Amino acid sequence: MEKVRLQKFMAEAGVASRRKSEELIAKGHVKVNGKTVTEMGIKVDNRDKIEVDGMPLEEEKKRYILMYKPRGVISAVKDDKGRKVVTDLLEEDVDERIYPIGRLDYDTSGLLLLTNDGEFANHLMHPRYHVEKAYIAKVEGFLSTEEIKKLENGIKLKGYTTSKAKVKVMSKDKKKNSTIVRIVIHEGHNHQVKNMFDAVGHKVEKLSRESYDFLTLNGLVSGQYRDLTRQEVAELKKK
Repeated sequence: MEKVRLQKFMAEAGVASRRKSEELIAKGHVKVNGKTVTEMGIKVDNRDKIEVDGMPLEEEKKRYILMYKPRGVISAVKDDKGRKVVTDLLEEDVDERIYPIGRLDYDTSGLLLLTNDGEFANHLMHPRYHVEKAYIAKVEGFLSTEEIKKLENGIKLKGYTTSKAKVKVMSKDKKKNSTIVRIVIHEGHNHQVKNMFDAVGHKVEKLSRESYDFLTLNGLVSGQYRDLTRQEVAELKKK
């Protein structure tokens, strides 16, 4: 059995991403065969006894889940304010240590991926992986042609400028003074879509992510989830 670096073994076992696993090692949270290790060079395999904060590490079956996250749920595994988190929606058939890949805001619904595969999660969140994410936004007012072009060409926000986006007006409601807009981006900054519309003078009233690369919410209703197929996982790993 080929030995691998400890941080990689931890990531593949679902502890955390490789980077987070390195932090745990450096801070003395990890023991190998009863000895605390703080260096990155050590290599291990399934015959080694590995503990993280005193808990033995057992290799878990990899799990990849697509969830239709409802509004009013936190994209996390716990919340210090006692609010409902996405893992609360998982049933007894999910006993692996699942966590979300990226996040959706508390008041944003839509497609969210969860896994216990740290390497897979790290891969999808890496800046070089330009996954397209499509959102449906209900915004105040009506977008002008100039405002649409600004959104499409990139908006200067605090600390960064957004990349090019695809924007399509789906419908307008004159009575409610609102517009339904589909916007496709490939970045993942906090509150990015809301901030983009704010920058052109239109507050987002409602927001939902309808797709993530080739994945959609077809067949699911709010609060439901399904496992990704082997083919879907393989396609995402190729990116």
